[in-house]
Amino acid sequence: MQRKNFIQCAIGAITLAIAGLASAQAYPTKAVKVVIPFPPGGTLDVIGRQLAQKLTEQTGQSFIVENRPGGNGVIGGDVVSKAPADGYTLLFNASTFTTAPMTMKSVPYVVNRDFAPVALVAKAPLSVAVNKNLPITDIKSLIAYAQTHPGKMTFAVGSIGSAGHLSTELLKRAGNLNYLIVPYKGTAPAFQDLIGGQIDGFIDPILGSLQYHKSGMLRVVAVTSAERASSLPDVPTVGETIPGYEFYSWYGLWGPAKLPADIVKKLNTEVNKALAGDMKDKLKELGILITSGSAEDFVKFQKQDMERSQKIVTEGNIRVE
Repeated sequence: MQRKNFIQCAIGAITLAIAGLASAQAYPTKAVKVVIPFPPGGTLDVIGRQLAQKLTEQTGQSFIVENRPGGNGVIGGDVVSKAPADGYTLLFNASTFTTAPMTMKSVPYVVNRDFAPVALVAKAPLSVAVNKNLPITDIKSLIAYAQTHPGKMTFAVGSIGSAGHLSTELLKRAGNLNYLIVPYKGTAPAFQDLIGGQIDGFIDPILGSLQYHKSGMLRVVAVTSAERASSLPDVPTVGETIPGYEFYSWYGLWGPAKLPADIVKKLNTEVNKALAGDMKDKLKELGILITSGSAEDFVKFQKQDMERSQKIVTEGNIRVE
């Protein structure tokens, strides 16, 4: 009797394993919801929608973007952390996802515990933009202006703990500057006030400032990438004045914790396929760099970036009031 029960259990386990493998190979068999935890229109939304479109074309199933803004991205993240780990609810987010919780008193999830990293999708250099009426044309003149107006120059941040915020803190420290950092509820009002002269500077992904710069509504004086951006070839890097300065916003895809490894691999393969096609050229035109690799590569990258970000947050005493 015991031998019979053992054989039945073994057969049952093998059957479940085969069924699970078949399910993963068939995935997706229905529409997939991709949660973007910020409003439409920003760099995150632009990249996320392009990726969702490519995944839809490649898999034959709809990848539907759902914007769930609020709480500095926490509301959308919480939705995904509580979703079934079946691959039909995913999170597409920026590096703010990993850094914002470092600045907040309470977050209903732990990034490293409650999410499964799927793929690092892209990195976006940031632009250092200033009001066009200021006597600032490059990083050297920005440093000179800030030093001759200590405590009076103002820089906007679109959200607390964002890449733009950390980059602004890093520039402040690297240049030994004394300027005021002013939090905004999103990038749109920050750009409006920068153009209008209510704020002096703003560091944010290039895509947000590109058209304003080209139309002469504001002035981009530097980019934060290691090399000059293809979309702004005449604009120097911060590193050309401050050696070693380099910073990016980055964008990735996550699922809920315990997302089956086979589904993670399938999604990662599809994302890399999408990035190898025309999506790469489209994003390059916007100054965004494609990053492909395995889910394991993403895990390592996330860990290293979080360690660096935590250091900046701690040293800058960055907190959500």
